[in-house]
Amino acid sequence: MIGVVSRRASTIELTPEERSTLDTWSRGRSIAARLVQRAQIIRLAAQGILSQDIAEQLGVSRPTVQLWRQRFLALRLAGLEKDAPRPGRVPRIPPETVRSVVEATLHDKPPDATHWSTRTMAKAQGLSEASVRRIWKQHNLKPHLSKTFKLSRDRRFVEKLRDVVGLYLNPPEKALVLCVDEKCQIQALDRTQPGLPMKPGRCGTFTHDYKRHGTTTLFAALNVLDGKVIGDCMPRHRHQEFIRFLKRIDQETPSGLNLHIIVDNYSAHKHAAVRAWLKRHPRFHMHFIPTSSSWLNLVERWFAFLTQKRIRRGSFQNVSALIEAIYDHIDNSNQKPHIFVWTASVDHIMNKIAKCKEALDALH
Repeated sequence: MIGVVSRRASTIELTPEERSTLDTWSRGRSIAARLVQRAQIIRLAAQGILSQDIAEQLGVSRPTVQLWRQRFLALRLAGLEKDAPRPGRVPRIPPETVRSVVEATLHDKPPDATHWSTRTMAKAQGLSEASVRRIWKQHNLKPHLSKTFKLSRDRRFVEKLRDVVGLYLNPPEKALVLCVDEKCQIQALDRTQPGLPMKPGRCGTFTHDYKRHGTTTLFAALNVLDGKVIGDCMPRHRHQEFIRFLKRIDQETPSGLNLHIIVDNYSAHKHAAVRAWLKRHPRFHMHFIPTSSSWLNLVERWFAFLTQKRIRRGSFQNVSALIEAIYDHIDNSNQKPHIFVWTASVDHIMNKIAKCKEALDALH
């Protein structure tokens, strides 16, 4: 006797939870139409209706009904919510060519330039410029960009790093931590012509050329605790001006607190006259950051705010106008101070430096 293969679809049995969910989906008005249709197919199939009849009733093809019956039997409700992954079209660029572009980008240079562009790489690899751009985007390669870096060669780097970071993360009691530095040679620049105002579809403009009307130097002390700034503009930045600024800090801070001053290694900060003044004022404690490590002084972040928000786009007809603008920014900043919170530990910083040194050693 010859066996006969049954073409009848497998029976679908629903749990109460599945039946409730399918009822909700099949009647939902805010649910995607494809999910509503799939739920209706399974509800009818669970009633024992044939695939051909379901297809006629819902206006779809029988293979579509069979597809979603099989998906439900295999994956249950989750199989209805998402489509199965599709293979997509066959890539027109062979994997070997993609690897060649990536390797050339990382390890080679064009003969007449320091880095590749999409067009020079396309010409070298026999591809279109758009194809090279897509490959670079897929592999997150950006040969047109570069960043500067500087590793400190201070022999006491770790010692100074632990000292300063310790003040940020665990400040001493009954004391203030102040980040002090000078922003030297701030220029009072006046544009040669009035700039055009911003309007929809066009940014504001100003001329690239300017007139110089002199410079000033801003001495600033950032209170790590509350974000407030003590600032003073002076024409020069010698040790005499630094002592004058220390006196102002002494006047504007509570007398009963010790002052831990974080500064860089500028010669004026270590002048003999400065050391003598500090001996007469024992509540001042100086903490020097490592050489080539201005990123460790939080007041540099405040200087960046000053430049971005008040100086870079400003136009100043004289030094007095520049100084007035700086003092105005300090007053506004102190009314709603921004507290800069240091989060990086010494170990985290040292691990990053170790990785950088390892990468440099690998190149040599």
